[in-house]
Amino acid sequence: MSLCAVKGFQRLRQRQCVLISKAVCVHQLHSSPGFTDSCYDGLYPGHIQTTPIQKALLAVGSGVAALQNPYRHDMVAVLGETTGHLALINLRDRMKNDPEGYTILTERPRIRLSTLDLSRMASLPDGSFGREYLRFLEDNHVTPDSRADVKFVDNEELAYVMQRYREVHDLLHTLLGMPTNMLGEVAVKWFEAAQTGLPMCALGAVLGPLRLNSSRLQSLFTSLGPWALQNGRRSRCILSIFYERRWEQNLEDLRQELNIEPPPVILSAANKRST
Repeated sequence: MSLCAVKGFQRLRQRQCVLISKAVCVHQLHSSPGFTDSCYDGLYPGHIQTTPIQKALLAVGSGVAALQNPYRHDMVAVLGETTGHLALINLRDRMKNDPEGYTILTERPRIRLSTLDLSRMASLPDGSFGREYLRFLEDNHVTPDSRADVKFVDNEELAYVMQRYREVHDLLHTLLGMPTNMLGEVAVKWFEAAQTGLPMCALGAVLGPLRLNSSRLQSLFTSLGPWALQNGRRSRCILSIFYERRWEQNLEDLRQELNIEPPPVILSAANKRST
């Protein structure tokens, strides 16, 4: 075997070892409730450095997996992180230009069960934002702790913007009055696509309707879809709202402040995964 061939084989083996190591870290991070120090390279806890080629491979693989099962939130998360760089820059700049958004970027609040006072939220009057958000969590059997931590965004500030987007997703469901069934998720994705410009949201908005039956398609295209796009384009940046300080605010008043109209159709939270 020639010297060049030996060196080429050694380089290939080194690349394989690096990819295997990263794959092990990804598995550990997804299966662990916290950050894994062994995968921390200094940018932020849990960050995994990847090349553009590796990001492209992750985007394709996670995109295919997410299309096969939209409830694979881990794959949806990877797709968003590996394709959203330009959109995240735009969202970060919009937050910096908003006083409330700038405060969020400075204080870095997190929306987790450990940061929420559920007893206080339960004591709030019906119609308040905090009470309606808690009702959404209960009715749809979801928890804010289900949102994965960011790993593949190669900028600490942009990583927080992505994390914030992820953690306000359920709050957006509450603002829009949408449950977590397929029609509700697609309507939210149409809003998010118009609002954020994230490729992941645009892909979900385009391909999500393929999983709907004819009656729900009609509802999407004739009422919910146009409403979601219009409100997504004209509303205030959803990441620039310090929701943790708005629990007592009336939901309708908050919608008016954000320039979001009430939904034209009321969807039930029952049959979460029905199409």
